[in-house]
Amino acid sequence: MDTHLQMACATQRADTLLVFLPGAFLKPEEFEREGFVRAVRERELAADVMLVDANVSYYYDQTFIERLHTDVLAPAQRGGYRSIWLVGISIGGFGALTHELKRPGLVAGIVALAPYLGRRPVGAEITKAGGLRTWKAPEGPPPDDEVDRKLWPWLQQYADAPRSAALPPLYLGYGLSDRFASNHRLLAEALPEERVFTTEGGHDWPQWSKLWRRMLDVLPLPLLAGQHALPVAA
Repeated sequence: MDTHLQMACATQRADTLLVFLPGAFLKPEEFEREGFVRAVRERELAADVMLVDANVSYYYDQTFIERLHTDVLAPAQRGGYRSIWLVGISIGGFGALTHELKRPGLVAGIVALAPYLGRRPVGAEITKAGGLRTWKAPEGPPPDDEVDRKLWPWLQQYADAPRSAALPPLYLGYGLSDRFASNHRLLAEALPEERVFTTEGGHDWPQWSKLWRRMLDVLPLPLLAGQHALPVAA
């Protein structure tokens, strides 16, 4: 995967790295155009930013997890980053979650903006069962090999405090009219209220940019030396 690193300080790398994963058919440089990187710099956070060209072809040929691990995360860890956060939009959010499912232990946190969470019929099964907290994953061999059959049982751990303590903190943001909102609501019900962010609108950059700025104000990220946290706007 092609990457582009932007450092918070010109003279040395930070301890924290934010890895941005774009949605399907989106370009990594759009994170700059839409103000995601600028928002990090405006808050004077001690976090480097890495834009990753994780295009949709990696999902089609099922090499996304291996490439993200081998080309991006493992080298970043070897390079000295102590805290790595994944920030994924749409299928990029799906990628961030499925990487943690398959290759746990490398990231400190996940921000999923309007993530694709799998097929609607699977979500409908969970809704019919009363939500993610009461749903029981089917026993025996799954009816197919789609990743969402494994993703939802893994996400269910976030509804249980002892099990979620062993997982990286997950922050969810989505537009209330997003085409994936029914599945987003299922996940939101399993997360702490302070880690769920919503806004009016659908599945597009204006919503994602607004959500990112709000989420960035509460993410547990370090400040540059000599800076002090500003109060979070109501």
